[in-house]
Order: sequence, then C-alpha cells, then structure tokens
Amino acid sequence: MSALRSRRGLWLRSVPLLTALIVSLAGPAHSQNLEVTLLGTGYPRPVMERFGPSILIEAGKEKLLFDCGRGVTQRLYQLKVPFGEVTALFLTHLHSDHIVGIPDVYLTGWLLGRTTPLRVWGPTGTAEMMSHLEQAYQFDIQTRRDVDEKLPGQGAVVVAKDIEQGVVYQNNDLRVTAFAVDHSPVKPAFGYRVDYAGHSVVLSGDTRYSENLIHFSQGADILIHEVIDPEAYLAGDRLFSPEMKQKVIAHHTNPEQAGTIFNKVKPKLAVYSHIVPFNAPDLVAHTRKTYPRPLEVGEDLMSIEIGDKVNVHRSEIVCAPPPPR
Repeated sequence: MSALRSRRGLWLRSVPLLTALIVSLAGPAHSQNLEVTLLGTGYPRPVMERFGPSILIEAGKEKLLFDCGRGVTQRLYQLKVPFGEVTALFLTHLHSDHIVGIPDVYLTGWLLGRTTPLRVWGPTGTAEMMSHLEQAYQFDIQTRRDVDEKLPGQGAVVVAKDIEQGVVYQNNDLRVTAFAVDHSPVKPAFGYRVDYAGHSVVLSGDTRYSENLIHFSQGADILIHEVIDPEAYLAGDRLFSPEMKQKVIAHHTNPEQAGTIFNKVKPKLAVYSHIVPFNAPDLVAHTRKTYPRPLEVGEDLMSIEIGDKVNVHRSEIVCAPPPPR
C-alpha cells in the first residue's frame, strides 16, 4: 500500500499539499490494509467539483468498484489504476446517477486493457440492464473484436448477477456483504460491508435512516454515509420545484440523523459521501448536534487507508470554473 500511495501522490502532483488525519485504532496490528478512495462524492447535478457516486476499495490485489456514476473512468485514469485490474463492480441501486458511468468503464476499460469479463453484482434488474447494454453496443463490440483492433473477446463479456441480502462475494480473507437499506420507493436498494484482514468499511448507499444499516455496521472501522442538508438544498438548487425537493429530501438522511447513526455504530471514523447539495456549508455543524467523534466530509479523490492507523489523504483537485448562467 505504501508503494501505491507514492505512485498516486506523484501522479496527482499533490504530495506537498496532502494533509493527513491519523486516528489510532485499537486491536492487533495487521500487515494488510484496506484502502478506500472516493472517486465521486456528488449527486445528479453535473458539477466539476464532485463527480457521480463511486467508491474504489483496494484489498490486497483486489480492486472493487462500488457504484459507477459520472466520471468514474476519468477518476480511475487520474489514479493510474489499470482498468484491467478492477476485479468487480457492485451496485447499490439502479438510479441513473449511480450507473450512468457503466458503459464507459465497460467499453473504455476493454479498449484500454481489460481481457477478462466485467463482473457486476447488484439489485434485481442488474442482470437485465447489463444484458441490454451488451446489445446496445454490439456494433462497437463486434467491430473492435472482429474487424478493427481485434481486441480479446472476453474483455467485452459481462457476467452480471442479481443479489439479495447476504454475503455476495468472498475470496480468501476478503468478504463483501450486501444489506438492505431504505431508499423507498426505490426497492431494492443495498449498502455494502467489506471485511478484509481484520479491517472493515461500510458503505451506506442511498438511504434514509436505517436500523438495518446500523446492525450491519457494528464493529466497522469506517462508515461512509450519504447525506442531504435540507436547508441548503431547499435554498440553493433552482432546478426543481419545492415539491420535488421535498420528495428528494424524504429519500435521504439529514446530518442530525446521520449523527445518530454514527453514534449507534461508533466507527473509528465517519465519512460523508454522495453529498446533497454539493456545496452544503454546514454539514459538520449540523452533525455535531448528535455526534461528537471523528468525522470527515468526503471529497473526490480523498483516500482512506485502514490499517494499524486510519490515514486520510485529501488531494488538491484543479476544477474548471462553472459555465456562466
């Protein structure tokens, strides 16, 4: 992992600008770490500061992708993660902002080196969606495989599976568990827990307050949770009517509720991702009403190394200015 960190820091040209939060962990030392990178921390609004929801988790040689929102391919390329090394893709639910990047990861990943099938796990409808994607891109696939570049055919194959709550992936000391969350009326919707070498991270997916999430998060080192600031969302985003905004708010977890969840789980570090709106200024202040422990507001390309200590690395990202309104 240390070699990986050095490689990434050089690529991003941000080693001098990185700041680290170090939180001591209780328990025995482990030689193998989990590394989590927030590829995209935004929501459907297409802003440059926060790309679509996606998280990369690296455990040993495995690279697991959770959700695949807008810009995932660009973020992986920034990190110099070879597309062929992405082991699997797990989907929390099938809202467009969580899946719109799949064709890019699928086809560009194949074009740039993947020689084995893309494996995808997700809620009911995932296998059907991926089958239709294969059909939709048949011209490109057939041309690149049989006529033009003669790319290896296995790299264009998709192996997709609809899942239910429970362990959905296991390889030696690595285990991925899906659990149901409450994103009603969107059903089913899942969160995920990843356990590896004595360490663990939980990803909430999209959800309102969920007791099932609290149950599956017990003992986790890191809990990464979605969040919406109702006041900032109602006051700021002019794309939707107040009635539509209230529906969106009802699908998600506000900071005070998230703080209550964090208090019940007591992770060594709590992290916000999938932040609505993208520029909510008071997330920490609202969360502190119910939660006093370590908390980070996630940013794109923030990485968290979970080992004997928890190391949080923030990266300076140069973003293009927003277009004039």
